[in-house]
Amino acid sequence: HRRLPAVIPTPPVSASPFPNPKSQYCCLSRNFSAALTPLLPVQLPSRMETHLWYVVPDEVKSAPLLSKYMELLPQSERDHVLGFRGDQLQKSALLARTLVRTTIARYQVDGHLDPRSLRFKRNIHGKPEVEWETKDGFCPPPLQFNISHTSSLVACGVTMNSLIGIDVEEKRRRTKNNILAFAKRYFTAHEVEHLNAIPDSELQQQEFIKLWTLKEAYVKALGKGFSSSPFNTFTIRVNTAAQESFCLVKARKEASSGIAVETLDSPQNLTNNWQFALLELMGSHYVAICLERQETGGAGKAFPIKLTARKTIPSVEDELVSGTNAVVTIGGSVTQF
Repeated sequence: HRRLPAVIPTPPVSASPFPNPKSQYCCLSRNFSAALTPLLPVQLPSRMETHLWYVVPDEVKSAPLLSKYMELLPQSERDHVLGFRGDQLQKSALLARTLVRTTIARYQVDGHLDPRSLRFKRNIHGKPEVEWETKDGFCPPPLQFNISHTSSLVACGVTMNSLIGIDVEEKRRRTKNNILAFAKRYFTAHEVEHLNAIPDSELQQQEFIKLWTLKEAYVKALGKGFSSSPFNTFTIRVNTAAQESFCLVKARKEASSGIAVETLDSPQNLTNNWQFALLELMGSHYVAICLERQETGGAGKAFPIKLTARKTIPSVEDELVSGTNAVVTIGGSVTQF
């Protein structure tokens, strides 16, 4: 996962979420099992359905709760979290790992599943996957997930059968360098031309972030990483008829713009086995979802992505937000439930 480089950092919060993480962990370990609410089970996503779960770090203000989340992690992950510099980065990393564990455990694919019992492995490019424990008669589910986080939002996407990649970026992120100069370094000629044709600097900035988010989601869905799939080796294209709606800074509640990817080694053909959704979340973030297409409707058209979105504080509360103003579709074919 490659975050936007050369950006102005988000100002630090005043209160530290980790006043002394290691000492908190020691004193709370005895009471942990009775402290968190039991996870309510959730049905697995249906075909072509995506479950999007997200956490707003600023809404998780309890240091004891964060310490309890730390207890969910094995020692190697705790060390990784505490290895980040700064409270915000530690908090974001902790919430990302907590969200993945508690979310997957809720699907109850093998009876009661303790989030602490989950084990993960990485593919050759570093993309994490669940390492299911092999048991007699147990067939691991074709569950796929992907995680993305900034200091202000942590999101996890879950599907069945379909490879998934998601990316989250703040709408207000700013690059230190000129947008077009920056785009020429990372984007293809077509994408640079698209940005260059936008006269308004604010709108150009927003389009740059949208493109970055979509490209990041595609690379993560491939599971190869930025080094194996540089952004300048493929182009994100939007249907001409939908170009105007895609470029609007103010998102619309409904949009049907087609988004496709074109690899430079075969520019005459768009890659048809991937489909995208571009969302505006809470009015402050862009979220891109890239799914491996499993089937098509009439005339070879893909069925819309079925999206169910929930805002959560793990083991504390959930809120179904799909179909509300908190989740607005601005690109791709999406049906919200």
